[in-house]
Amino acid sequence: MTENSLRSVTVERTSTGHFTATNARGGTISFGTGSDPHGDAEFTPVELLLAAIGGCTAVDVDAATSRHAEPTTFSVAVTGNKISDELGNRMTDLAVTFSVAFPDVEGADRARAILPRAVRTSHDRLCTVSRTVEIGTPVTATVEDA
Repeated sequence: MTENSLRSVTVERTSTGHFTATNARGGTISFGTGSDPHGDAEFTPVELLLAAIGGCTAVDVDAATSRHAEPTTFSVAVTGNKISDELGNRMTDLAVTFSVAFPDVEGADRARAILPRAVRTSHDRLCTVSRTVEIGTPVTATVEDA
């Protein structure tokens, strides 16, 4: 791997069941187990995975369509089923659904026309997150001295 290809985050425990991820640029996002009896609204790791899939493809589709017209609606729903079977805990039936609308302005017809292709191209080639999930990439886990 080259320095230009390396991506990383650091996850720090903030309290029981609560964590903060920090990226190399200093951005943070808090998340947790989702089991807080007080109704904690933090994302769970599974929800972050779904958000990463939707966010990655949304970025691609937005770049392709918004250069022609600014959307009035741009929403991406990502769903899946969390199961536990002989393979362990995992997600199945992942689905990404776009809801995008453009006003009747110059370029809107072009944006509407390329929307399906932009979604397909993101799914088939561009979205690093969904491509990694679909292709399957081994994950190694190690312990080092603190």
